[in-house]
Amino acid sequence: MPTDLPNLLTISRIAAIPVLVALVAIGAPWADMAACVVFSAAAITDYFDGKIARDRGVTSSFGRMLDPIADKLLVGAALMLLAGLERLSHAALYPAIVIMLREIMVSGLREYLAELRVGLPVTRLAKWKTGFQMGSLGTLIAGDTGASVIGLGFLPVSALGEIGLWAAAALTLVTGWDYLQAGLRHAGAQDTPPPEAAEAPRETPARP
Repeated sequence: MPTDLPNLLTISRIAAIPVLVALVAIGAPWADMAACVVFSAAAITDYFDGKIARDRGVTSSFGRMLDPIADKLLVGAALMLLAGLERLSHAALYPAIVIMLREIMVSGLREYLAELRVGLPVTRLAKWKTGFQMGSLGTLIAGDTGASVIGLGFLPVSALGEIGLWAAAALTLVTGWDYLQAGLRHAGAQDTPPPEAAEAPRETPARP
């Protein structure tokens, strides 16, 4: 049910997006740090909603539907904020584009495979990708200005975030290729024509 705790955690990721946008739009160091905290808390719920659902045995179709949607909305909003407000260097735009395109591709694959009643399981490598992705985005949202609020202004926080974004993009390419192969494999199986039935032997007419 939508009111179960795992589903409420999933919904909270979507609810965090307008708060994140408002804080980043303020542009003050304290707001950048607060936006980082909001994003990080939302990202952490991605782990706990699945774990709680499995431990309590309360998995639902609603949760399976909404969970990947919430993740992609949160990641997409963060990337667009960073790019639109010029919080990314020109070089960091490339991994951001790779990540966005991969998310769109995987969404399309899931939609297609759902029609075939085929699931697209999350691999261990994909979980690592998500970890690098969320960590780097949270770091970039805080930025050098946000880091100064908690006394870490001496660290190249934005540069570290961009390095993490490149690592996430590399893992994105690998996992995206794995998912694409799975989709193509099922598509090929659907396009294979069934074996033709052997022609029945023609009866020879009896001679008079």
